[in-house]
Amino acid sequence: MTDFLHGEVTALAKRGITEDTCRKFGYTIGEHHGKKVQIASYRNTDGIVAQKLRYANKEFSFKGDSKKCGLFGQHLWSPGRRIVITEGEIDAMSVSQAQENKWPVVSVPNGAQGAKKSLARELEWLEQFEEVVLMFDMDEPGQDAARECSELFTPGKCKIAHLPAKDPNELIQANKAREIITAIWNAKVFRPDGIVTFGDIRERALTKAVRGLPWFLPTLNDLTYGRRYGEVYFFGAGTGVGKTDWFTQEIVNTAITLNEKCGLFYLEQPPVETGKRVAGKLAGKRFHVPDDSWQEQELRDTFEQIEASGNIFMYDSFGSTEWETILAKMKYLATAEGVKHFFLDHLTALAAAEEDERKALEKIMEEIASFAQKHNVCFYGISHLATPEGKPHEEGGRVMIRHFKGSRAIGFWSHFMFGLERDQQAEDENVRQTTTFRVLKDRFTGQSTGKTIPLGYELETGRLFEKPDASDDPFGDEPGYGDTPF
Repeated sequence: MTDFLHGEVTALAKRGITEDTCRKFGYTIGEHHGKKVQIASYRNTDGIVAQKLRYANKEFSFKGDSKKCGLFGQHLWSPGRRIVITEGEIDAMSVSQAQENKWPVVSVPNGAQGAKKSLARELEWLEQFEEVVLMFDMDEPGQDAARECSELFTPGKCKIAHLPAKDPNELIQANKAREIITAIWNAKVFRPDGIVTFGDIRERALTKAVRGLPWFLPTLNDLTYGRRYGEVYFFGAGTGVGKTDWFTQEIVNTAITLNEKCGLFYLEQPPVETGKRVAGKLAGKRFHVPDDSWQEQELRDTFEQIEASGNIFMYDSFGSTEWETILAKMKYLATAEGVKHFFLDHLTALAAAEEDERKALEKIMEEIASFAQKHNVCFYGISHLATPEGKPHEEGGRVMIRHFKGSRAIGFWSHFMFGLERDQQAEDENVRQTTTFRVLKDRFTGQSTGKTIPLGYELETGRLFEKPDASDDPFGDEPGYGDTPF
């Protein structure tokens, strides 16, 4: 049987706690091994079950079984309208004293680090109160513990109080007991991160809707209302149709025309070639082609212009296409360099070595969408296509969502999906040089799904341009728009 200490009830002058408050809670002063200690006795209906000893150097020890001690002050109260829970015994007595020792207040025995376990053991008793107010310390450990403990209770029952001081006893010592009462009444029901009300979003929602950042294609701007941070865009086309070329022209528009920072992750193209192609789009010269259509000084001047902008960062993969490594680089560029646009060519390379390509792509796409939202950036990706039924994509076969490798994941997480179609084998040169840019998915309004834009290619400048009659669709009203229900 535990030999519990017997102490004397006295006021805690330095703490501002009265003798009456200490007597109510059975908080006494005594000695243990020749040292003066404060004694917080934990009781049940049979008497003392444990004692927490507080030494002058602020160290603690327990006599008795701490696992059976319940909550400090629990024996004083019957379930009713409201109970306040604090991190420590001194704070519990401070809150009680502020309420003239009339209303239920208890404390966990082991501070913030053990609060959840302590409350879980007494949850059945606590749930009998109509309202539970957690008044933990205002430091980070205390507030983290309060949020964690709030999840134990029936939704809407638990509230978290916020104090204009570190803890309740600081307010008692400053003769500001009234502010403890105010904090109890103003305590708010805890809402997990991500839950908002109309009041939370009111000011932003009442702001007039505006168009996003423009694409380099005017008709695409009209169809999509521009681009918005946090969105994910995916492109698909057959081999050699021009998806990487389209990407590169949009990079120049974004980085140079719009003065936005871009991160380029071309996994199957060395940075030197990527740099030449980007510079070529800007200068209207095919710098990557070894002919007499450009001069070295033109390339040098264009490189200097791009370098001076400071808006383009390229990833040199050195043959490494591990998604974890690439995502880490993207996070660095977003946080340290302020990059707002990320271009990945191509998604399929990230899952090529995986045993289960489908599962790998699902995980990657989920993380891409999370990255775009968390860092408020635009993400652009290229995906290879599976072989279609009938006409090959390289011969003008129509691109559908289901043709994308990993289509289910891409379709689920993308805000927009686009396809590019061109018959590279057509006898008619006009047909051979015309690319159909198709909107496959439009999550923003849905109204542009199925729309097409015919694009031409100017051999001399290496640039794409819109051709007349943007409504011209070589597939007409053939069914298949939105063939995958995302």
